[in-house]
Amino acid sequence: MKTLVLVRHAKSSRKDETLDDIDRPLNKRGKRDAPIMATAFAERDIDIELVICSPAKRTRRTAKIFCGELGYRWHDAEINEQLYEARAGELQGVIRHIDDDVDAAMLFGHNPSFTDLANQFAPAPIDNLPTCGIVTMVFDTSRWKKVAGLQPVEFDFDYPKKRDRGQ
Repeated sequence: MKTLVLVRHAKSSRKDETLDDIDRPLNKRGKRDAPIMATAFAERDIDIELVICSPAKRTRRTAKIFCGELGYRWHDAEINEQLYEARAGELQGVIRHIDDDVDAAMLFGHNPSFTDLANQFAPAPIDNLPTCGIVTMVFDTSRWKKVAGLQPVEFDFDYPKKRDRGQ
């Protein structure tokens, strides 16, 4: 079984218009939501063996928060340039290249590619993977190369506003 977790970065700030997109930090809501979602995910007790993260500042910060909550060493995370401004097909390429010894991988990145990728597997359409949204999928395979052609045996979609409503 292979577990793939997609995490869209937490809400970012657009306050400083001089910053390049890649350098935008988390805003107040992002700093609030990331620890809440990281704690909620940690309660699922999934042993994440690989973290792959976009180089964007907001994405790295979100991933660091999750890594801290999951007991995953941030220095072991892979920063992958392809996750910044990637299309869903490029994300599939990143997934295909995960070592088969890894059973659970977590990717941190951006929309629209994360919503597009999630919708390739979702049992019902997802309009938008919101900031700090998490899609967890479990596939009945031992090979990451085969994930793209499969439907997950488990699919979970969690996001901050869902938690605000107590669902």
